[in-house]
Formats: sequence, structure tokens, C-alpha cells
Amino acid sequence: MEKINRRKFLKFSALAGAGAVVASQMVACKAVKGAATANGKIPTRILGKTGMEIPVLSMGVMRADNPAVVRAAYNSGLTHFDTAHGYQNGKNEEMLGVFFKDKDRSTFTIATKGKGNPKSDNFEAEYEELLNTSLRRLQMDYVDIFYTHALDDVESVSNPRMLAMLKKFKAEGKIRHIGFSTHANKPEQIDEAIKTGVYEVCLVSYNFKLGILPELNAAIQRGVDAGMGFVAMKTMVGGVENASGDKKVDGAACLRWAWQNPNITTAIPGFTSFDLLDNCLAAAHSPKLQQSDIQYLASLQDSDMLYCQNCGQCAKSCSKHLATIPTIMRAYMYNFGYKNPALSKETLVELSLTGNECSGCSKCTVKCPSGFKVGDKIAAITPIVNVPDYFLA
Repeated sequence: MEKINRRKFLKFSALAGAGAVVASQMVACKAVKGAATANGKIPTRILGKTGMEIPVLSMGVMRADNPAVVRAAYNSGLTHFDTAHGYQNGKNEEMLGVFFKDKDRSTFTIATKGKGNPKSDNFEAEYEELLNTSLRRLQMDYVDIFYTHALDDVESVSNPRMLAMLKKFKAEGKIRHIGFSTHANKPEQIDEAIKTGVYEVCLVSYNFKLGILPELNAAIQRGVDAGMGFVAMKTMVGGVENASGDKKVDGAACLRWAWQNPNITTAIPGFTSFDLLDNCLAAAHSPKLQQSDIQYLASLQDSDMLYCQNCGQCAKSCSKHLATIPTIMRAYMYNFGYKNPALSKETLVELSLTGNECSGCSKCTVKCPSGFKVGDKIAAITPIVNVPDYFLA
């Protein structure tokens, strides 16, 4: 393990504990149904006012294409499974539909997500068809949580056409609970969601690398006070320490860190193999943050790794003021960290990119707080939009 100085270790130790003290002891005691695993069960927490009791470990199914891994997760005590309309062009939902069609509906909960464009003249019909398609794929009458997907700004959170459709879906019984997912401007979006009084769940990127943890934790606390539940994604900051993938991130340490915040009900790591599942299960059965975890995570604090914090500072220093840089960085992570080129291309195509956004620039002017060589990463990933899909499967 890389050596770290005492100052950095103490600073990170304090940061690691920050999430554990943002909620009152009363809230923590109400939220955690089982802090120990002496009975062999994974601890559970209550997801805000939804009342859903969920193990602290859930499955992000996004990259999984092997139903045997889903079966192993389910048989290991995981009960919450997260997918989305667009994952694997719908095949992800279809796989879950086949697996769960004969299972007792009370033994699992399903969350799916869908992006919508309220500026479209046909938004209402398009968004309803999106959800209906997801339900057909899942072979279900309803999903437990439906997230309006990947919101970037407060205007999207409170868009009246979107809110009307989400409330309609719930009134019709197609969704039990309304949520939104976000990678950027998280504190601001959480506060806006509270104001609407509509959202019950927030799926939020949450990990030890975030530079806005005090602000984010405070916003999450405000959300919890208003009855919202929080689900953590991107806890493993890209899954690997570098683009070559030769140094894997210790997912167990990352999960234990996230769970120190009692306001995080569950995390949805995207494991795709039995080994990764075992690593996550080991954390779930021993969820207390260890001293060795703190030292390991502190050693990574100054490493740029693959996770973009979506802080928005890049656009300010970019000569072209590209607001798309954080999303391009996420696509880079999907390809080199998640080893999912199809998802990387899908993410870039949604930006209507046709090539290297940096063409014409002789020198990159971006100052990235995480230390990313933004120009190099953009040049490395944007050509994927021109690669035929059958080469990316």
C-alpha cells in the first residue's frame, strides 16, 4: 500500500466519518434495522417515506448480462435491483423480466429509469410509451421506483410537464414511488426536489472522492428531513485506478465508506461477475469502516483515477466553454473503467457528438481539479461514436 502522510490520513479519517454524523442518532436508529450480521443477514435500512426496507447492498444491473449473477445476488439476500430503459438497448430489462417472472413479487423490488424531453411536442405520449415498454420488457404491472434519469439542472427537476407525467404514472399504479437520478449539481437539485414535494427517492453519485461532500451531505440531510430516501451510485469511482485496468479499486472499502452515512439507504454497485459479487457481499456482512479501509482510501485521494466529479470547473477554463465535458468524461469511464464501450457510445451519441470536440485547439486550456488531462481523454474516447455497434457488443 502506498504510504501516506499523517496529515492526509487524519484529514481523510475525519471526512470518512462526516457522513456518519450528519444525521441525528434518532434518525440513524430508525433507519438501520440490523447493524450487525450475526444472524447472517445483510443489514437493512428504510428508504425515506416510501417505507421500503432494503438491504444496504443492492444490485446495479446496468452492465450485467448473465442471469446467473442476478440469481446469485438474489439467493445471497439482495432484494433490490436497479436497471433502466436504455441499458443494453432494453435487453437489461428483458433479462430481469425473464428471471423474475416466476418469483414472488413481495421478495424483490425493481427500479428503472427513463430519460424524457419535456421540450418535445409529443413528450407526454413518448414518455408514457417509454414506461409502458419498460413494463412489457420486465413482464410486470408496476415498478417500485421510477427515476426520471440523469438530470443535470434544477429546471429539469421542477419541469411541470415532467412532474405531471410522474404523478400520472403513480396515480395509474404503474410506479409505486417517484425518483430522479443525478450526477451533477446535486445539492441544488436535491433542494429543488424538496420544493416540488413530488420526489420520494434520489439516486445520487456518492463516493469518497467527491470534493463537495460537506455540501452534499447537508443537502441529503435536508432531503431526509423532508422524507426523501437516498440510493448511492458510482461508489467505486470507476472500478479501476487507471485506464489500463491493471489496478482494481477495492469495492468493499468504497462501500463501507458510503454506508457510514446513515442517510444512504443502499448502494447499487454494478458487479458483473461472481468475484465482484463476493467482494460486495463481504462488505455487506461486515459493513463497519475499518482502519485499513481509511488508510487505503486516503492513499487514493490524490490520484485522478477515472471518476469525474461533475464540478463544472472544466467549462469555465475551456476555450470553447464545453458544458459537455463531464458527460464525455463519464463516457470515458464507462469504456475504460466499466469496459462497456456500447454504453460509452450511447452516452456520447445522446450529446450529438460527431467526432473530437477538441479539434482545432492547439493546446488544452482546461484546469481540472481532479487532475484529468481532459484534452487527451476527449481525443481518446470521442472516436467511438463512429464505431459500428456490432464491434462494441
